[in-house]
Amino acid sequence: MAARRGGWVRICSLLAVAVLAGLGAEAKNSEDVRCKCICPPYKDHSGHIYNKNVSQKDCDCLHVVEPMPVPGPDVEAYCLRCECKYEERSSVTIKVTIIIYLSILGLLLLYMVYLTLVEPILKRRLFGHSQLIQSDEDIGDHQPFANAHDVLARSRSRANVLNKVEYAQQRWKLQVQEQRKSVFDRHVVLS
Repeated sequence: MAARRGGWVRICSLLAVAVLAGLGAEAKNSEDVRCKCICPPYKDHSGHIYNKNVSQKDCDCLHVVEPMPVPGPDVEAYCLRCECKYEERSSVTIKVTIIIYLSILGLLLLYMVYLTLVEPILKRRLFGHSQLIQSDEDIGDHQPFANAHDVLARSRSRANVLNKVEYAQQRWKLQVQEQRKSVFDRHVVLS
């Protein structure tokens, strides 16, 4: 099982490296840097948002707002009202994060399908339908846990944690059943 996990980790890391190498080889995408100017309403002109790919030093109203909505003498007053911000992002990091997130989500979905569909079928084939469940006739009144040691030994021989939990659940059910018998049938309270 650990070898499988190690294999998955290696595959995922190789996939991430390949994606980073493929995406990192590209030059900065034109969508990764921009200057965004938010201009509020001015006189009879409505407010507007302008985006343009310019360098950080040219991120101002005069270089970004095109076409200028106001005539020459009002340009300075209009530009003073605009708020321009230089924005930069890494689309490579965003893509890699999304790929990793979707990969983990996919693995969890596959694991859920395995736990709900495949494992019960395999368990029935390998261990039978009622290996740990015992009837009242098998137990007897004198020794309520006569076969518990054998069941415990079989459970310990398997390394599957789910089998250990299942064994503990069955043992608890047997104890509750014996207590009910004692209280309701024999009218004896166990100490």
